[in-house]
Amino acid sequence: MNLLKRYKQYIKEENLFSSGDYLLLAVSGGLDSMVLASLCKAAGYNFTIVHCNFQLRGNASDEDENFVAEFASKNNIPFFSKKFDTEKFSQVQKMGIQEAARKLRYDWFNELIEKGPGLRIDSPYYDVLLTAHHADDNVETLLMNFFKGTGIKGLHGILPKNNRIVRPLLFVFKEEILAYAKVNQIAYREDLSNASNKYSRNYFRNELIPSVEKVFPQAILNINNNIPRFRDAGVLYQYAVEKILKDLIEKRGEEVHIPILKLSKTAALSSIVFELISSYGFSAHQVNDVLKLMVSGSGKYVASATHRILNNRKWLIISSLKEKGVQHFVIEKEIQKIAFSDSIIKIETFPSLNVISPEKNIAQMDLSMLNYPLLLRKWKRGDYFYPLGMKKKKKLSRFFIDEKIPLFIKDDIWVLESGGKIVWVIGYRIDDRFKITDKTKSIIQFTRQ
Repeated sequence: MNLLKRYKQYIKEENLFSSGDYLLLAVSGGLDSMVLASLCKAAGYNFTIVHCNFQLRGNASDEDENFVAEFASKNNIPFFSKKFDTEKFSQVQKMGIQEAARKLRYDWFNELIEKGPGLRIDSPYYDVLLTAHHADDNVETLLMNFFKGTGIKGLHGILPKNNRIVRPLLFVFKEEILAYAKVNQIAYREDLSNASNKYSRNYFRNELIPSVEKVFPQAILNINNNIPRFRDAGVLYQYAVEKILKDLIEKRGEEVHIPILKLSKTAALSSIVFELISSYGFSAHQVNDVLKLMVSGSGKYVASATHRILNNRKWLIISSLKEKGVQHFVIEKEIQKIAFSDSIIKIETFPSLNVISPEKNIAQMDLSMLNYPLLLRKWKRGDYFYPLGMKKKKKLSRFFIDEKIPLFIKDDIWVLESGGKIVWVIGYRIDDRFKITDKTKSIIQFTRQ
C-alpha cells in the first residue's frame, strides 16, 4: 500500500478529522511538513498553510518563510506567517529556546484555530491543526519523557489527536518520508541546526538512539510498536486513578479533604499521591514530603507555588494560597497579620502588659505555650477546649449553647489552634492552658479587626 493510501487509512482509523473539515497545516519548509502538505493536497483536503518564523537562523529563517510562501502561491493554497522575537521571549520568560519557540508556536496556532483569519464563507473557524510529527519524533519524545520522569502519562508519547491538534504522520518513519519525497520530487529546506546536539531532542536523535540501535537494531521499531500499548495502559491507569481519587476526595468549599487513614491503605500509594497532588502545582519530588506529612503531627504542611497541603487531625487538606473561601490558614512565627473570611487578625508580642484586655476580639496569651505553626480554621463537631477560668474541658457545641449563640452566627465561628489544641475561640474565649500567669515572660496578642 502506498504512503498516500496509508495516510488516509490512518486518519480514518484514528478518527483525526473528516474529509469535509477545514484544516490548518503547520509548515516549516522542512522535509516532514512539506511531505505533509503534499499528501494533504493529493488527498484533496481543504487547508490553509501557516508558518512560524522564529528568527533564530538569520537569513535562513526568512528564506524558509519565502520558500513556504512560494509553495502555497504556486498551489493556490491560503498562507499565513508570523515573525517571533524568540530569543527575547526566551529571556523574558526565563525558558529555553526550544520551550519558548514551542509556546509561541502553539499559542498562535490555538489563536488561529479559535478565531481564524475569516477565510471560510460558512464559518470563521478551522476544525483542526495538523503538525508533521512522525514515528521517529514519537520515539524520541517517549524516551525524553522517560528520562525526565513524567510517569505513565509520558509513555504514550505524542498523541495522534490532542483536542484540535492532530498528527497524521505518526504511523510512518522518517526514512519512508524521505523516500516519498524523492520519488515525488518534493522540494524542501534543510535546517542545519538539526545536526547540532545543543538541543536535547537532537542529542537523542543523533547520539543516544543510534548508540542503542548498535546493540538492539530493532529497538526503535519495537518502541514504536509498543506506544499504542502504552497508550492503552495509560487509559486503564487513568480510569483506575480517577475511581480511587473519587472515593478518597471530599470537596468542602474551596478545599479538598482526604482522610489520611483511608489514603494510607490505598494500593500503589506513591502513584496515587502523585496523581492527587500533581494538578495542584506539586512535583514528583514532593511525593515523599507528602508521605512524611501523613505521619506527622497536626499543623504540619507541604507547599507548592500555588497550594498548601495541611495535616489537620487525620485529614490532608489541600487549599489554594490565594483562593477566597479557604477555611484553613497556617500562621508561621514571622506573620504579623492574616486575612480570613471577612476579618483580619493582627499579631503582636510584648514583654509585659499593665492590664489584661476585656475585649472579646483581643486574645492575650503566654507566648512560650504556643507551638508554631498555628492553625486558623472554622470550628467543627467534636472540637473542645478549656474555657478561661475552667479546669475541665468543654465541647464547643456545648459552649455555644451556654453562651446562647444563635445558629446563624455559630456556623461562622473560627478557632485558633496550636499543636492540635484550641487556644482561642475567636471573638469569645481563650483556653485556660494558655493564659498569662506570673511566670509569663513574653506575651502574644491577637486582635481581630
